[in-house]
Amino acid sequence: MKLVQLRIESLDLEGRGIGQVEGKRWFVQGGLPGEVVWARRLRERGSYTVGECVEVVRPSAWRVTPRCPHFGRCGGCAMQHLEANAQVAVKGRALEDALWHVGRVRGGRWLAPIYGPSWFYRYRARLGVRWVAKKGGVLVGFRERCSSFVAELSECPVLAGGVGELIEPMRALVGSLSIADRVPQVEVAVGEGEERVLVFRHLLPLSGGDEERLKSFGRRYGVGVWVQPGGAETMSPLLPEFDRPLLVHHPEFGVQLRFRPSDFTQVNFAVNQALVRRAVGLLAIKPGERVADWFAGLGNFTLPIARCGANTVGVEGSESMVYRATELARAHGLEGSVRFYAADLSAMTTAALQGYGRFEKWLVDPPREGAAALMQAITPEVAPQRIVYVSCHPATLARDAAILVHTKGYRLTAAGVANMFPHTGHVEAVAIFDLAER
Repeated sequence: MKLVQLRIESLDLEGRGIGQVEGKRWFVQGGLPGEVVWARRLRERGSYTVGECVEVVRPSAWRVTPRCPHFGRCGGCAMQHLEANAQVAVKGRALEDALWHVGRVRGGRWLAPIYGPSWFYRYRARLGVRWVAKKGGVLVGFRERCSSFVAELSECPVLAGGVGELIEPMRALVGSLSIADRVPQVEVAVGEGEERVLVFRHLLPLSGGDEERLKSFGRRYGVGVWVQPGGAETMSPLLPEFDRPLLVHHPEFGVQLRFRPSDFTQVNFAVNQALVRRAVGLLAIKPGERVADWFAGLGNFTLPIARCGANTVGVEGSESMVYRATELARAHGLEGSVRFYAADLSAMTTAALQGYGRFEKWLVDPPREGAAALMQAITPEVAPQRIVYVSCHPATLARDAAILVHTKGYRLTAAGVANMFPHTGHVEAVAIFDLAER
């Protein structure tokens, strides 16, 4: 197949180098900015071509040797060939581009990036499982790059708690079950003390022998084995002796969160601690202020905010999470300064927002879909003076920033990224919006 030579100009968030050949844009797997490479065409699209790097003619100073032997095939990581600091620079540029090209928002200062460990950082993960006879049985791992197939892995150096070393034992375990072809995933949850839980999703009932094999695996490797025959609410432990609470701490605020394998928690504990510290600091809370935490979850931000002396309200979509967050507040002696409520924030209205009263400050930490309804519901009567917005998707942050800046009277004061997912294209960001003086 004919090869083409091109210069890589930039990098997208899938780790592909971007260049041009005869005026047509190429996305080249394995190419880095500044490099000259020989590339092979993989597939043609109407306005662009996807290719892969065959040879690097002039390498980038930021190119490094990937640590994982499966990099390039496994889709769990996209940027192991790029030095860690340079990865963060790419994500910062992605945030800046989204704010301008999607939201037409500029201004403010850039916050220093938040870094954490680049390896063994991932305390939460969902591993795919698939029976593939021609590959010798069961595969356990992340999806292959640009594919729905499960990558054939023997290890994973981003999983915390030594779970990456259990890939092959898990393959053998699932392969020994009577329903080996009906186990589609394993949920991984690791606590800060490296308490480990593996949740095996199964589509058919387990036999007595299957349960004994799972229990034996858990005892041998010191992990909590849970099973999940249906939705998340059906998760349950098989080994009572390993049914210990999973913990995440915010030591600066004297906060300790207990969570279940089914709960949403940030995957990178070190970065999460730094992100909470920064977000609470940016709120600049004064004792007695009313502060709202929208999309509160278990209280990851809410409880530290309350520790600063604020009268705090946390609003979360899941009633079960609200119940458990309330219990955590009580356990921390904060029941007098924080209240949690359940509400569908994706359907927020002006009338509903006004029912909460006015807050001096907001912390907003939405899912990838963002918080457009909440932003649209703001009126002058309930507009907070400051909004600290924690985002896991630059495009929806930019869309919501456009609402705040262009229609609600706010200005973007500062923004920056947190490298929550090293080696991936995932961009976590924090932005500050202040109400402009009228």
